[in-house]
Amino acid sequence: MPKNEIILKIKDIKKTYHTKKNEILAVDNFSFNLKKGEFVAIVGPSGCGKSTILSILCGLEEASSGTIEMDDNLKFGYMLQSDNLFEWRTIYKNCLLGLEIKKLKDKEHLDYVNKLLKTYGLEEFKNAYPSNLSGGMRQRVSLIRTLATKPDVLLLDEPFSALDQETRLAVSDDVYKIIKRENKSAIMVTHDIGEAVSMADRVIVLSDRPSVIKNIYEIKIENRKNPIENRQTKEFAKYYNLIWKDIGYHVQPGT
Repeated sequence: MPKNEIILKIKDIKKTYHTKKNEILAVDNFSFNLKKGEFVAIVGPSGCGKSTILSILCGLEEASSGTIEMDDNLKFGYMLQSDNLFEWRTIYKNCLLGLEIKKLKDKEHLDYVNKLLKTYGLEEFKNAYPSNLSGGMRQRVSLIRTLATKPDVLLLDEPFSALDQETRLAVSDDVYKIIKRENKSAIMVTHDIGEAVSMADRVIVLSDRPSVIKNIYEIKIENRKNPIENRQTKEFAKYYNLIWKDIGYHVQPGT
């Protein structure tokens, strides 16, 4: 599949929630295309419907209207805010959870899990338990568990929000490198604009509810490297300030 090929087309998605008294329009006319190997971040005010969009994409919720076009064989992997590791299972067995659920514990997938553990510095911890790992290492395990089923698109729902700032920066750097090295497409929801600008190829800015697309930025950073180094560029500061203004805040970019 060519790198610039569109693998996902989302058109005019609406989501309405019904209560006893009224209807609440959460997302309105949400449209965008995702390319092979592209990393897209979605930002917006708290409660604007960012996570709802991910839930619709992976089938946890149904859109009220609109269309989603994709190949029948396109596979999604969902990485949540919490690592959700089972404390009574070893790191290796936690990584196999998705394979067990989907009945994919064949040699090909097991070899892939072992390769991921070795490549990303967790092989020596495969027989340890989650309580023995740092927060950053637990998130790496969570990502490997998500990658184990060989998804085409990763859906990342505030994946670093439970981490302290220093760990968050380091882990976002790790996750970015892993996604790029494994040639995956990704859609990440985050409230952290710095995270979005430093990691994504495109940033979609949503309005307050009912959520509509307020702006889309193609993030063009000269000599793009990794998220930590991208934060030191003048382009980072420019996009950061533009997006803050779109969302309605007036502060200077942080680290």
